[in-house]
Amino acid sequence: MLGYGACQPATAAPLDGPLKPLPPVPMLDAATVELGRQLFNETQLSVNNSLSCASCHHLETGGVDNRPFSLGFDGQPVGLNTPTVFNISLNFKQFWDARVDTLEAQVEQVVTSPMEMGNDWKTVVKTLSALPNYQTAFQQIYPDGVTPANVQNALATYERILLTPNSRFDQYLQGNTDILTTQEKYGYQRFKDYGCIACHQGANIGGNMYQKFGVMGDYFAARGNPTDADLGRYLLTQDEEDRNVFKVPSLRNVAVTAPYFHDASANTLEEAVDIMFTYQLGRIPSAEDKTLIIQFLKTLTGEWAGKPL
Repeated sequence: MLGYGACQPATAAPLDGPLKPLPPVPMLDAATVELGRQLFNETQLSVNNSLSCASCHHLETGGVDNRPFSLGFDGQPVGLNTPTVFNISLNFKQFWDARVDTLEAQVEQVVTSPMEMGNDWKTVVKTLSALPNYQTAFQQIYPDGVTPANVQNALATYERILLTPNSRFDQYLQGNTDILTTQEKYGYQRFKDYGCIACHQGANIGGNMYQKFGVMGDYFAARGNPTDADLGRYLLTQDEEDRNVFKVPSLRNVAVTAPYFHDASANTLEEAVDIMFTYQLGRIPSAEDKTLIIQFLKTLTGEWAGKPL
C-alpha cells in the first residue's frame, strides 16, 4: 500500500477536507452480508477451485497477504501488489489504476481476470446453482436467484462492512486527545507540515484522487526494470498526462500492510516514507521528523472483529 501523494494534487475527486474518523459500519441486510461472507471465502469462484477472495485478502492480517505479488489461480504472481480490502468502500474508485467506480464492478473483474480467478460468469452461476446452500440463500434474498449481478451484489455488500474502526487516531479525532503520545501528535503535525495530507486526507486518509508516482523525480528510472504495470492509468486512457498515475491509496492500517506501492518495492514503512519524501515531496526530512511521522502512521491501525489488526 502506502500512497503516491504530493503537495500539489493531480487530477482529483472533490476533496473531503481534513482527516476524519471512519464512519460507522453500515447497517445492511444481515442475510446478504452473510451470503457475501460465504462467497468471499468460496474457492469455487475461481476456474480451478483453488482461489477465493480470502486467499489474497487475509482479514486477520490487515486485509492483505503480505506477499509482494499475490498468486493467481495458476500459481503465478499477479502484476500488481494486492491492496487491502479493508475500508475499500470508502475509495472513490477501485484498483490501482482506478478503472472501475463500484465494488460490484471490482468483483466482476477479479473473478474473470486471467491473472486472478480466471473464471467466467456463466460457469460461476452454473457452479453456485448446483450447490443447495447457495441455491437456497440466493432464492431467499433475490427473486431471480443466482445471477452474475446478484453474486456481485452479495460480495460487494459484505465488502461494505469491512471497516476497521477504533484506531487510536480515530479516538483522537473523536476527542480523546490523551490517547496519542506527544511524539505521535508531533508526527501528525509533521504529516501536515510536509504536505502529506494534501493527497492523504478524508475518512480513508487517501483513496479519493489520482497522483503521479514521481512528481519530484523519476522514480522508475531510479528503480530500473520498468514494466507495463508502472504506466498506471496511461494503459487505460493513452493520455500522456496519465503516465505513471495511480489512485492514491488509503494509509489506514498501513503499518500492517507491507510491502508497499503498486510494485511492492518498499518492504518497510521506513523505506516507503523515504521514497515518498524523495519522489513525491522532493524533500529530505530530518531523522527525527521521519521517525515522528512513522510513529503517527502506526496510530492509524484499526480493529477487526473487536481486535486490533
